[in-house]
Formats: sequence, structure tokens, C-alpha cells
Amino acid sequence: MVLTKFWGMDIHPTVEFSLSARFDKTYPKGVHVAEKTYVAFDAAILTHDRTRGIYKHTRIGKNCFIGARSIIMPGITIGDECIVGSGAVVTKDVPSRSIVAGNPATIIKSGIPLVEYGAYESADETRRIFREKEKAEGR
Repeated sequence: MVLTKFWGMDIHPTVEFSLSARFDKTYPKGVHVAEKTYVAFDAAILTHDRTRGIYKHTRIGKNCFIGARSIIMPGITIGDECIVGSGAVVTKDVPSRSIVAGNPATIIKSGIPLVEYGAYESADETRRIFREKEKAEGR
């Protein structure tokens, strides 16, 4: 992967991300994304702020979902099993098993167990039921 070999980012091989996701290339060694996390389209993971001369490590835990067009500010740590809502601007660390949303992002739910890529434990069962219903209706 170009982001890890050429740019030196710490992105686990199981991470999935949209091609339009933006990982900060000004301080690429500051990008850390753990296993089985998904980064949606137009999300920005920042590691620097030139106006204040800040170059920090930004960390995203395992089994997280980073929503579309969200912004993770430099030096932020997002714990394991977190969901960052679409359009959120994350300015403070996020504890594990939390959902954050808004600008600035605030915790809207805690203590949630997530599985791979930030999905709810019941997501596979919900998808199965939906597919069976569609099949029964002849779609």
C-alpha cells in the first residue's frame, strides 16, 4: 500500500477506506489507524496545523467507523469500537465504545459493543432478515 510504504503511515492492512478519504501527507508518520476500521468518503484525518506549528500523532482504534466528511483534528485519539458520525469535527479524544457526532463532536452514546468495521453486533442479522424479506417479495 502506497500510504504505508511510500508515505510511512501506520495503517493496518485490514483497514478499509474510500478512495476520497484524506490522510494528512504533511506529517504522514503521525497517521495511525488500527485493524478492521473503515474510513468513509471525504473524511479527513489530520496530523498538522501549520498556523500553530502543530505536528502530532492522530490515532484511530480498531473496529471503528469514521463517517463521511468528518474531520479528525491533529493529536486526537479515537478509542476502539467507535463511530464518528458523518460531518463530525472531532476536537477531543473519544473513549472506546462511543458514538460521537456534531461540530464540535460530542458523545451521544457510550458503552456500545461494535464488531469489525464499526458495525453493531446485530448488523449481520438485520441484513439477513432484509435479504430474506426482499427474496420473499420477489425483488
